[in-house]
Amino acid sequence: MAYGRLAASVRWPGKPIARLPASTYNSSAMRLIFMGTPAVAVPCLEALLQAGHQVVGVYCPPDRPTGRHGRPEPPPVKVSALSLGLPVFQPASLRRPRVFEILAGLKPEAIVVAAYGKFLPENALALPPLGCLNLHPSLLPRHRGPAPVMTALLEGDAVSGVSILLLDQGMDTGPILAQQEEPILSHDTTASLTERLFRRGAELLIATLARWAAGAITPRPQDEGQATVTHLVRKEDGWVSWDRSALSISRMVRAYSPWPGASTRWQGQGLKLLEVEPHADVVPQGETGTAQAWGVDGVAVATGEGLLELRRLQLEGKRPLPTTEFLRGARGFVGARLPS
Repeated sequence: MAYGRLAASVRWPGKPIARLPASTYNSSAMRLIFMGTPAVAVPCLEALLQAGHQVVGVYCPPDRPTGRHGRPEPPPVKVSALSLGLPVFQPASLRRPRVFEILAGLKPEAIVVAAYGKFLPENALALPPLGCLNLHPSLLPRHRGPAPVMTALLEGDAVSGVSILLLDQGMDTGPILAQQEEPILSHDTTASLTERLFRRGAELLIATLARWAAGAITPRPQDEGQATVTHLVRKEDGWVSWDRSALSISRMVRAYSPWPGASTRWQGQGLKLLEVEPHADVVPQGETGTAQAWGVDGVAVATGEGLLELRRLQLEGKRPLPTTEFLRGARGFVGARLPS
């Protein structure tokens, strides 16, 4: 797939689309469609409006049943869009002819995608003259796919970032328009890092749109030799194996917050690890998974490499507690062997 400057003809999936001269586009008031779903995508939508762009349609998935009663809940992007007076579209699929007809009728100059969760079909990718711009929370081609932030934390990356790319038929494989690094802090969880990355991404998106419309960016193909791919996380991935190192388990706790959580079992109940501290240089006493006294009134668990200090816990059906408070009502916890 060949990519050139904005004024050149660029081959998109399907037929080539002739680029209009850069002067045709008013970067302060472009006609845009926004596609997104979760709350972290809302700052991107708000930033587009604050920058003066005309958002002619907001696309998000249909409302989904949630909770004990299964009542349909709207995606956060829908709630935000309606509060801003924007038209909302919620097709189950973008591949139906009538759905594409409505999309095309909005005549967008560009489509902006942020955590939408659906692949765009070929005709949708080819529709807007400025293409489909996607915000991805990693420094592509590292961590393509559905779980880039979780994976960055699990693998102990020191730096993450955001990428603005042009969508193609692949999974996060399109050429890069802009990137920005963001350091990963020692206390970051998936929740905190994702929120920060999307806020950084919203700022980068606005600057990139203006430069892309002005013909000031040459898309950069991704280096396939450096590509890594992430995978969907399952609920069972959160169960802790104490044979792993203390450092590895501590990364799990941060990566799987808020979902699915890093958990073990005690007395037949699930026990979620909310806050921990690894002590990789301490040699454990006893078998892996054994809880032992730590400090004055704390507790740590023997792992395959080092000790894992438990600082905040949540027993199934109970509220989160600091470990010192948890231990007051958990007789027998110290000395127990937790299963892997």
